[in-house]
Amino acid sequence: MANRPAFPGMNPYLENPALWPEVHYGLIGALMRTLNLQITPKYRAAVEKRVYMDAILVGIPDASVFEKTTSVNPKATRQTAVLSKPERVSVPMTEEVTERYLEIREVETDRVVTVVELLSPKNKRTGEGRNQYLQKRQSLLSSQTHLVEIDLLRIGNPMPVKGGRQSDYQILVSRANERPAAERYPFDLKVPIPSFLLPLRPGDIEPVIDLFSLLSQIYAEAALDLAIDYTIPPVPPLSQDEMAWMETLETD
Repeated sequence: MANRPAFPGMNPYLENPALWPEVHYGLIGALMRTLNLQITPKYRAAVEKRVYMDAILVGIPDASVFEKTTSVNPKATRQTAVLSKPERVSVPMTEEVTERYLEIREVETDRVVTVVELLSPKNKRTGEGRNQYLQKRQSLLSSQTHLVEIDLLRIGNPMPVKGGRQSDYQILVSRANERPAAERYPFDLKVPIPSFLLPLRPGDIEPVIDLFSLLSQIYAEAALDLAIDYTIPPVPPLSQDEMAWMETLETD
């Protein structure tokens, strides 16, 4: 396998839907550990989860030829019946989906002060995953709880906001005391991932979240270099301009 290009920000190979659940799990865990080194003993970062059933599509294999016997006589000759080739279709099935997120709780009161969400592909496409997330998102935006929403996926429909430029990725920091205004950090593949402050109660020191460092940490801890082939284009694909840019990068 080729060496990893030295991406200045997000590594697009981590967005592969086959790899993303591992990245998501690792990043949520790394956030929890990093934050608890800074916000305890007044606060505690805890991993929570939501579970729902979502539809998936399962392919039906092609079937065009089968054999049959025309007689119960064991010496009967076998005939081969050739059928018209059917269309290849998929049928809807359901699967149980578990999505993890962070809650920052005030230890003394057990009140949830901040929720940190890392979006998954299911949150960004039509279906139960998006419906479940949008319902929770609206509930949080109508509460006194801060929301941090991290979108490191180029595919799918971004979460609704009013204003702001189009970008490959975004981080949204919605402070309860400033709504409907919110802090948005848009960024593209070719630029560094911005660092931001995690909102807490007024007057408390807010920790800096450095996602780039955390992604580098979990990349090493999970040995993701052994799971990625950098000799082939990433999934989802890049534009021709982005592929040409990637080829100019130094390698790690």
